[in-house]
Amino acid sequence: MSKKIKFLIVIIPILLIIAAFVMVKSRPKVNTNEMTGETTPSVGYIQNIISTTGTVLPKNRLEIKPPVNGRVENVLVSEGEDVKVGQTLAWMSSTERAALLDAARGQGDEKLKYWQEAYKPIELLAPIDGEVIVAKTQPGQTVTTAEAVVVLSDQLIVRAQVDETDIGKVKLNQKAVVSLDAYPETKIKSKVEHIYYESKTVNNVTIYEVDLIPEDIPDFFRSGMNATIDFIQDSRESALLLPLEAVQKDSQGSYVMLKVNGNKEPVRRNVELGITDERNVEIVSGIGQNDRISFKSQKYFLPKNGSAGTNPFMPMGRKKEPAKK
Repeated sequence: MSKKIKFLIVIIPILLIIAAFVMVKSRPKVNTNEMTGETTPSVGYIQNIISTTGTVLPKNRLEIKPPVNGRVENVLVSEGEDVKVGQTLAWMSSTERAALLDAARGQGDEKLKYWQEAYKPIELLAPIDGEVIVAKTQPGQTVTTAEAVVVLSDQLIVRAQVDETDIGKVKLNQKAVVSLDAYPETKIKSKVEHIYYESKTVNNVTIYEVDLIPEDIPDFFRSGMNATIDFIQDSRESALLLPLEAVQKDSQGSYVMLKVNGNKEPVRRNVELGITDERNVEIVSGIGQNDRISFKSQKYFLPKNGSAGTNPFMPMGRKKEPAKK
């Protein structure tokens, strides 16, 4: 084995160790001296929620299809219009009537009028009170018994998809808040109307569908809109609140560090907790609104400019500090 190869076998591990040491030293450091903060409890509203997504859908989507094949003569309603049961939605001719009328038009108005009276058109009626959500068919368009001329909806609802791990926390008549992706600033109060018994698999996740009824349906509600739903599992008015970082836990339970007049160091005080959200926790008992709570959080420091990122493999080695004048 040549001397050059032996030299490389010895020097390469040394260089790797030096490089690893430099990388560790250049990482952001955690100050071992903890920074102490102080806060007092606040009184406010807190709620525990289950968040998920859903879609605006008709509760009862009813397609009005013709009884026979034929041609649409006239559509009397438009999308967004409210209709009553028994109201005429459209008129159509059967295939035979449409053929007779087309032939009569070439024989003059008198002949056409005769066949229009002798062979009555078919009336399409609304079977429910509702809103027209689809009315795209135009007069003169031919249709079959499989095609819907008009689609009605009795009520728009929000259908949520709830993960199986959370479905046990959702109850009938439970309150929820819905916000549409198209109108995120508007919060729509709703309640649970139905929880489906059969599960579905969406992206390899088992979910259950839950129907929600809005208290007031806004004018901008449209079928197919995407929504975010917050099920309110529990809520408190005028609750005593502390930031999450101010409460600690150990084998003996939850506690805070209470600052007492005359004591240099804060003392431990056990507390009973209630509802927790993303930022705060409810204090049921143990402290009062005027108590001062001390808490600790770690402070992180980034390397100073010029003190990190040095490379022992650079030709000049470590950067020299400028001489002091």
